[in-house]
Amino acid sequence: MFGRRKKDAARDAAGEAEQVVEDLDPQGEAEEGEPQRLNLPPAPRPDGPWDVSEVGKPGEGRVDLGGLFVPGVEGMELRVEVAGDAIVAATVVLQDSAVQLQAFAAPKKEGIWGEVREEIASGITKQGGVIDEVEGPLGWELRAQVPVQLPDGTGGVQVVRFVGVDGPRWFLRGVISGQGAVQPEAAGLLEQIFRDTVVVRGEGPMAPRDPIVLKLPEDAQMVPEGVKEESQAESRFSGGMGQLQRGPEITEVR
Repeated sequence: MFGRRKKDAARDAAGEAEQVVEDLDPQGEAEEGEPQRLNLPPAPRPDGPWDVSEVGKPGEGRVDLGGLFVPGVEGMELRVEVAGDAIVAATVVLQDSAVQLQAFAAPKKEGIWGEVREEIASGITKQGGVIDEVEGPLGWELRAQVPVQLPDGTGGVQVVRFVGVDGPRWFLRGVISGQGAVQPEAAGLLEQIFRDTVVVRGEGPMAPRDPIVLKLPEDAQMVPEGVKEESQAESRFSGGMGQLQRGPEITEVR
């Protein structure tokens, strides 16, 4: 089911996006004088993402990562990211676009996406970036132009889309990069992967915003070339939901 694959430009684009998506103020507090958005109950999800209780056979056509079942698409590359010893996020790379998926615990009767959007937007604008909050195909999202340092040392801009959906006691965040962010109309397949993802929150107690831990599939083969765990400096762009490190990669070769 999984096999080896050489690095390409799409993987490089996804790696650049990981530099953008790391750490905001973990308390998630608004600046003094700023209005705080009321956390409303999670909105209906007629098109997904799904809770595991809503899907009869979540493993059909999806990759089992424990806390997430990620839809399998021909030619996709699947990378996992770690925080400490735990796998907490997965990135799907398709051609010249990518979407990072990360699930978190949330309050039983409140959604947190509105609050998280404010925190992400505040962190990016403080660094001189530009934010547009728009209602897109996946609901309210942030389209960001984030200042980054290019390999030659000059300044540049990374275009990223932050999407999110509140579920029953969980929150699923997606970060779209590459052409799917530059040209949102080209991100249809990535958006469908996000919609068709299944979240397994579990019944145990978890604090809000704790990451839902993932696991590698039993038959996964690691891609060794150029892959190693790398420390990443703290950043401001993930809504206080945990620092990520680049991790091992697995490739779907259906």
